[in-house]
Amino acid sequence: MELYARTSYELAERLTKRYSTSFSLSSGLFDRAIRHHIYAVYGMVRIADEVVDTYRGNDAAEQLAALERDVMAAVANGYSTNPILHAFALTARQYGINESLIHPFFESMATDLTATTFTQQEYARYIYGSAEVVGLMCLRVFVLGDEAKYQAAINSAQKLGAAYQKVNFLRDMQADYNELGRVYFPSVQFEGFDETTKQSIVADIKQDFAVADRAINDLPANSRAAVRASYYYYYELLKRLKTTPASTLKTQRIRVPNWRKLALLAKAKLGA
Repeated sequence: MELYARTSYELAERLTKRYSTSFSLSSGLFDRAIRHHIYAVYGMVRIADEVVDTYRGNDAAEQLAALERDVMAAVANGYSTNPILHAFALTARQYGINESLIHPFFESMATDLTATTFTQQEYARYIYGSAEVVGLMCLRVFVLGDEAKYQAAINSAQKLGAAYQKVNFLRDMQADYNELGRVYFPSVQFEGFDETTKQSIVADIKQDFAVADRAINDLPANSRAAVRASYYYYYELLKRLKTTPASTLKTQRIRVPNWRKLALLAKAKLGA
């Protein structure tokens, strides 16, 4: 079983790095003792994303529901024949990641199969399930089971997850609308998206970042530099989105150049 567990974690790492170059860079700053657990969390999340974002079968809802059942069974049993779920289950059992965090995630993923517009309440609920709980799963790992530290950092972890998700929504607006027919921001029509609307969204994201920024330095040393690096990256992306005309965001996907990513990574590493 030890060989299977080790191989499962290695596959989760490979899957995560294959899909996210930005995360691949910052993940190297996690302490080695917890790094594989973070890959396990993101590996499970990535599989669910695949079902709702790229799979085009008519049974997508059934596939997603089956995946949630498989995840919960793996967590309950401490075993899965799916290596990615096996790695996640081991991590979840070790750090107390349970249904209270897992189910809201799958609930938001299911929303992606049907919803194309969102009210303010639906938007907040979606962000909680799709991003905030993922941050809380990682926080469970960061604090190594210390419940007091976990409770103290919940709000800032949620704000950081929300900020990242909102930045993704803004960056991917063109693809989400043209490929998936979605606009996540409440009361926003793609055709009517303008500079005023964009700046209002940017201001909201900045408020989330401000809350999270003050708390990052209080994170355990095992994760502080890596989280700071991801913060720098997403804030840099937000600055670029802010200065990009709204009309351009409707036709292009804005990126942070690799040289800049490396500079931000070095800054976070030196700061730690």
